[in-house]
Amino acid sequence: MKIAVIGAGLMGRAAVADLGNNSEITQVGVFDIDKKLASDIAERYGSGKAVASFFDASDTDTAEKILSEYDAAVSCVTYKYNPGLTKACINAKCHMVDLGGNNDVVNTQLEMNNEAEKAGVLIIPDCGLAPGMVSILTMDGYSKFDSVNSIKIRVGGLPQSPRKPLNYMIVFSSEGLINEYWEPCVILKDGKKTNVNPMTEIEEFEFEGVGQLEAFYTSGGTSTLPNTFSGKVDFLDYKTIRYPGHCKLFKPILEIGLASRQKINIDDQQVEPRAVLKAVLDKNLSYDDLDMVLVRVTFNGLKDGAEKEIVYDILDRQQNKTSLTAMMRMTAFPATIIATLAASGRLEKTGCIPQELAVKPSLFIPELKKRNINLIIK
Repeated sequence: MKIAVIGAGLMGRAAVADLGNNSEITQVGVFDIDKKLASDIAERYGSGKAVASFFDASDTDTAEKILSEYDAAVSCVTYKYNPGLTKACINAKCHMVDLGGNNDVVNTQLEMNNEAEKAGVLIIPDCGLAPGMVSILTMDGYSKFDSVNSIKIRVGGLPQSPRKPLNYMIVFSSEGLINEYWEPCVILKDGKKTNVNPMTEIEEFEFEGVGQLEAFYTSGGTSTLPNTFSGKVDFLDYKTIRYPGHCKLFKPILEIGLASRQKINIDDQQVEPRAVLKAVLDKNLSYDDLDMVLVRVTFNGLKDGAEKEIVYDILDRQQNKTSLTAMMRMTAFPATIIATLAASGRLEKTGCIPQELAVKPSLFIPELKKRNINLIIK
């Protein structure tokens, strides 16, 4: 099988590493607008089976030509390119997964379902960590009940050794972080979709091996789950995990206007506050410490007439400073697993389909274990 990786950033290089280590894969294509970066990543992470090339993700005509030579593609570029890449993959008859992160973009992709189905292609948006892996785990837990009352999803990427004042470091994208902290959040309440404000409803809890933490509402993590479970589950929500006190420190930064895209005049120059905040976060919170990723999904419902609770936990730690970060592993590996399953024909559906409906947990979860991502169910 031949699989293309579009984008050679942090998540792209983790995708290349995982595909390079997979004996099923004969060739990994590494494509980026920075050809030298693509070549470096192919050589360093591709296990001798990667080829690299310049590629502009906005050039859908070229994308179609390139991707026609591949069985599947993993989009690791920012979400704004995914609708165009989806069209290109449909025309090229190449399966595609992406890391998603924006509900409007995902809805645009899902509207191409009929075209993808006619082409015999499977397009699965939002295949990273959250949205992504947690949606498949949610479907697995849901299947263990006769009826489910609530599903609570908690996910966070954190430094193993927090630094004051925010006790946080950039583990994926500062733009993505601002988006999660600022955009409306969709949950299920009384079985119906409801919007709630981000960075609200702070809760405290303990995670074994880490200690006391907090979680609060952020956008995007539920992805298509509210649609999938509407009318089937009374309550479903998603919160981001942080060290205690982070939310109260960070929220005022956004509330005074630093998340705004509306430009302001400074010394006769038009400056976007959000761009300034992004640059400051990248500069001051990108220190090179070991990270970790925590996942907890809690289910409450009925089984054989009795109340039951099941908890899914994952704690993945970066091992050393030369290894892939935990966030890279936990974001890119789910996407490469799904891309490989699609390319091999083990996912029987075609169309543009949410991951929780397209991917069987029985195929996906064992692949996590092979990559030393250890799921504990209790």
